[in-house]
Amino acid sequence: MSDAPILETRALTKEFKGFVAVSQVNLRVRRGTIHALIGPNGAGKTTCFNLLTKFLTPTSGQILFNGEDITSESSARIARRGVIRSFQISSVFPHLTVLENVRVALQRPLGNSFQFWRSERVLDSLNDRAMALLESVDLQRYAALTAVELSYGRKRALEIATTLAMDPQLMLLDEPTQGMGLEDVDRTRQLIQKVAADRTVLMVEHNMSVVASIAHTITVLQRGATLAEGPYAEVSRNPAVIEAYMGSASAELKGPH
Repeated sequence: MSDAPILETRALTKEFKGFVAVSQVNLRVRRGTIHALIGPNGAGKTTCFNLLTKFLTPTSGQILFNGEDITSESSARIARRGVIRSFQISSVFPHLTVLENVRVALQRPLGNSFQFWRSERVLDSLNDRAMALLESVDLQRYAALTAVELSYGRKRALEIATTLAMDPQLMLLDEPTQGMGLEDVDRTRQLIQKVAADRTVLMVEHNMSVVASIAHTITVLQRGATLAEGPYAEVSRNPAVIEAYMGSASAELKGPH
């Protein structure tokens, strides 16, 4: 873990016809950490993710990765730098096997992206690496199944495996536990901790139990602006954060029991 940020934003702002969705956000994601971006619905979390991966262009402000200004770069160029958002390579093809899904994702760094016409023998050379990735997300026993046969939680694990195939320096996970039952949530929590051992993770997550147990730093957004930042113990006691979550979302701040 290092204090040097791998990703930094400076006064990052996005306006839509006069509506300010993200306002003057200064984000510092330290290398080797799990950083969570939280906030009530409509707080600007997904817009912020879209700005970082250039699915949206900032109205003003800067984005720096490894100290270099990447604000004007394309989403493809940013991905090549190693900033990978899980759905960017949404290579979970339902009727390919779990192994084939990861093998397809592995072709991208080799410059052979999605070349389905390549011989089976050439693609088989990727099997060892694909199986190693499946082991890392505890899916090796499902390698021969088609992706459509997996449970929802294991499909998300497969998405993480295909993301890892891109060899990311920074993984952006958007609601990784959304829609999961307790067992899948716990499995995904452990998986995120495991894959974060040698890389940096920035995630948007509503499940405060997950955030409280694995995030080193939490940034709270409200109405597009930074409301608070720090470790969970500090943020969860912040009066402004408690007020922002009052009502239907208030219980989410309780974290693990």
